[in-house]
Amino acid sequence: MPDIPFGFSLPGAQPPDPSDPQQMQQFMAQLQQMFAAPGSGPVNWDLARQVAASQLSATGDPAVNILERHQVEEALRLADLWLDPVCALPSGIQKSVAWNRNEWIYNTLDVWKKLCEPIAGRMVGAMGDLVPEEARAQLGPMQSMVATLGGALFGGQLGQAFGQLAAEVLSAGDIGLPLGPAGTAALVPSNIKAYGSGLELPEDQVRLYVALREAAHQRLFGHVPWLRAHVLNAVETYANGITVNREAIEEAMSRVDPTDPESMQAMALEGIFTPEDTPQQKAGLARLETALALVEGWVGHVVDAAAADRLPSVAALGEAFRRRRAAGGPAEQTFAALVGLELRPRRLREAGALWTAVAEHRGTAGRDALWDHPDLLPTDEDFADPGAFARNRSDWDISELDNLGEGPTED
Repeated sequence: MPDIPFGFSLPGAQPPDPSDPQQMQQFMAQLQQMFAAPGSGPVNWDLARQVAASQLSATGDPAVNILERHQVEEALRLADLWLDPVCALPSGIQKSVAWNRNEWIYNTLDVWKKLCEPIAGRMVGAMGDLVPEEARAQLGPMQSMVATLGGALFGGQLGQAFGQLAAEVLSAGDIGLPLGPAGTAALVPSNIKAYGSGLELPEDQVRLYVALREAAHQRLFGHVPWLRAHVLNAVETYANGITVNREAIEEAMSRVDPTDPESMQAMALEGIFTPEDTPQQKAGLARLETALALVEGWVGHVVDAAAADRLPSVAALGEAFRRRRAAGGPAEQTFAALVGLELRPRRLREAGALWTAVAEHRGTAGRDALWDHPDLLPTDEDFADPGAFARNRSDWDISELDNLGEGPTED
């Protein structure tokens, strides 16, 4: 697991001067607020949003102006037009929007809750188990403070993670997961501008390439009904196998003094979660990595085909994005630090080569028909010989898909 310090701190808090009554009063008010609103689950999501907003306030969150909104809408409209000839799946965009960084957090929070709450619940439960059984009856209502503290700690960690993620992501589907509302294609103009500057490429070309990727994601997740649940459930299944290191929690909690913000700033969650090294867990991880690679490989393949003769910097942009996704950026590292899972399509290039081979043998319609059912998709073993998989699948009649049923549907 990456060694990334995501220390917890109260939003906006600085270590108070004990000799300054006003500073102490403000800090105690913040502490009281933290314990007063534990929320209904294992994560204090209100605190997570507050911490993220505080972090973005410090680093900057440029507002989206009218020109940028128009540029995003036009880029997504053009992207959909370019994808039509190279994609059998129709447009999945119902709404085109430009988000600032806070809006990205707000609009993706529901999916993050689904992904993070199961493992947060195990952490909070493990913290409660640290209280000796004979002492629980004596603690009475005070025992709920343990759960409240756990929810606040995890909420603070997530808030800082979201603040970093929001400063890096380029679109709603940037990390391969369907994080945003279904049918909503969203770009983050300020992050696209910063990323394009680092690549030393024209901003309009970078924006259009990101729009193509976002539009392709929307087509895939919008018209493959089982895919959203398949990917999210793969993440959840893997996370459910991660265990909590009680010794690490006990050691971390021993360093926390609720009246000392410096001790809370030093609190970090890395090392608390450990993946199970079991055949089931390894199989779950392979299933997830294969799914992510197939999604990202398909997106890259159709985007490069759509932009090949239209976008001058397509080769440089395609390579930059493949490296960015394969190497893993702050998005993947943040999630890995929190739940022990790296959302990286490790075999991205192999997946791209596989989709190219399938398109050559079966054409656009035949390639995209493989998404009709999960049993038709390539497996991890098929990455080794894309040509053999493509040749074998070229003999399939689309009518044979009926024998497989309609496939799983989204919850």
